[in-house]
Amino acid sequence: MSQCFPLPEKVLTYSLLVNGSVYGNQSALNAYQFACALIERGHKLVSVFFYQDGVHHASSLVVPANDEFDLVKAWQQLSEQHEVRLESCVAASLRRGILDSNEAKTHGRDSCNVAQGFELAGLGGLAEAMLVQDRVVQF
Repeated sequence: MSQCFPLPEKVLTYSLLVNGSVYGNQSALNAYQFACALIERGHKLVSVFFYQDGVHHASSLVVPANDEFDLVKAWQQLSEQHEVRLESCVAASLRRGILDSNEAKTHGRDSCNVAQGFELAGLGGLAEAMLVQDRVVQF
């Protein structure tokens, strides 16, 4: 840990709201870098809620070019290493063709494509984060 960034006196809990698509703009990468920075500073990232075009992060079918940073894989690793919930808005996901096995069965689809480590969740998860966490930051 750098001397420039002493550990915080109080550990804060955070949730992030990611609206930007997995690729195409900088907001998603900024969210990931922010997540890493707050964990490095000793804070607790509880959850990341993907909404609007941000739900594309939850797709197992995202394949970046060989020379690009794999943001979906990075979120999965962050989640696994730091016990961070990765929640994708169920309504926004369905509109964009991202389904888990339950939704595929419910809607008569042949397959599902939610990436490992992500779960479909209602807006109640976001509302709860806003009530419970010390900070909710939107990207």
